[in-house]
Amino acid sequence: MEMPAPNQGVLSKRSRIIARLEEVLPKDAVISDVMETRAYECDALTAYKCPPLCAVLPSSTEEVSAILKICHAEGVPVVPRGSGTSLAGGALPTADSVILGVARLNEVLETDYDNRFIRVQTGRTNLSVTGAVEADGFFYAPDPSSQLACAIAGNIAMNSGGAHCLKYGVTTNNLLGVTMVQMDGTVVEIGGAHMDAGGYDWLGLICGSEGQLGVVTEATLRILPKPEGARPVLIGYDSNEVAGECVSDIIKAGVLPVAIEFMDRPCIRATEAFAKAGYPDCEALLIVEVEGSPAEIDEQLGLIRQIAQKHNPVEFREAEDADQAARIWLGRKSAFGAMGQINDYMCLDGTIPVSSLPHVLKRIGEMSKEFGLDVANVFHAGDGNMHPLILFDANKPGDLETCEAFGAEILKLCVEVGGCLTGEHGVGIEKRDLMHVQFAAVDLEAQMRVKDVFDPAWLLNPAKVFPLDASEARRARAEAA
Repeated sequence: MEMPAPNQGVLSKRSRIIARLEEVLPKDAVISDVMETRAYECDALTAYKCPPLCAVLPSSTEEVSAILKICHAEGVPVVPRGSGTSLAGGALPTADSVILGVARLNEVLETDYDNRFIRVQTGRTNLSVTGAVEADGFFYAPDPSSQLACAIAGNIAMNSGGAHCLKYGVTTNNLLGVTMVQMDGTVVEIGGAHMDAGGYDWLGLICGSEGQLGVVTEATLRILPKPEGARPVLIGYDSNEVAGECVSDIIKAGVLPVAIEFMDRPCIRATEAFAKAGYPDCEALLIVEVEGSPAEIDEQLGLIRQIAQKHNPVEFREAEDADQAARIWLGRKSAFGAMGQINDYMCLDGTIPVSSLPHVLKRIGEMSKEFGLDVANVFHAGDGNMHPLILFDANKPGDLETCEAFGAEILKLCVEVGGCLTGEHGVGIEKRDLMHVQFAAVDLEAQMRVKDVFDPAWLLNPAKVFPLDASEARRARAEAA
């Protein structure tokens, strides 16, 4: 995955840049030692690494503004970083860039239960947002698998979802307002503690913009009352395609579970060895969870059972208590860690129409044989957000390149059937050179013109999202202006 050559002019004034940053930040908030900067050389897409010029850890919006004013004046690229859990290389630095980490921006600023919102600094982790309100009977709905570690800043950047997004939506459906600092240090307020702001949908533009337009330091988030109850069922099938048909039939029946998760045999076996959740040995598993009053839960699960039985499941297991519910979810929540125990893997993120699940799963199986690499499938089946895990050996020459080629074909397939390149992981560097598969040249030009407005010098999060030749041409044009 090609990255641009560093700007030698920026590298030549490294000492001056660091000294200026140390003037506006506490001493321990500027990390410039070469060995210490290695902690920021990659995110969760660990196949690609590059130590930054330095890293900074601000604690307030004012400090972020001061940092960006300096970097803007010096022409230094800035890479915003949440918790570094990006699976698309969204926080991969360049050698001439400053990593701006938000980990110290972790305070709860305001909680309003009457109006159902919480305002937080964006370095706060996803799960800790719910942790701040759950004692009072509320929760924050988006729940990425990395929610224990991932930051709200990264969730906003990538428009993250999670297992329960089928019912509650992804980050953009739960984001009310942001405080954002532009590349020149200007602080802007967008949206607020209300359902919709007047005028242009700036908030919709910011959410999912992958750090291309500004650094979001504070967020106003929608919180919801906890449901009266919830209950999952586990359904096992002897075929991936049949499991996909069951998912499609559940959605067509008008049932709205809070989650429908899918796991195939390689993933089932890995999670059983790792977490020992008690899953059956079958080709495919569905975890379907519904919520509401006891009567509502019984009615929904009764209909789901009828639909599932039409497809001849090898097992239909309904949780009878909280412990059984936790065990049903245990393997799914452990899936990515379990797969990491047995192989290097690349986790993809394409979204497809639910009706296309059987065809796409079958085609992925065929492509696995063509490329000679195994695939484990674990994903949010209810909204067609797929996460194929392509297994490869990082120490075997050529395996990574084969894995990338295989992944590109899967993502092209997603677009071909009417889906898109990403559902929640973002484009980053992983999918940037596939953007032309989904978007025409005129569409990409329109997107880049928006970045021209917010970041005319193209200093924010370089070499991400847009095809590299296009973004580098844009940056060169800005430097020449």
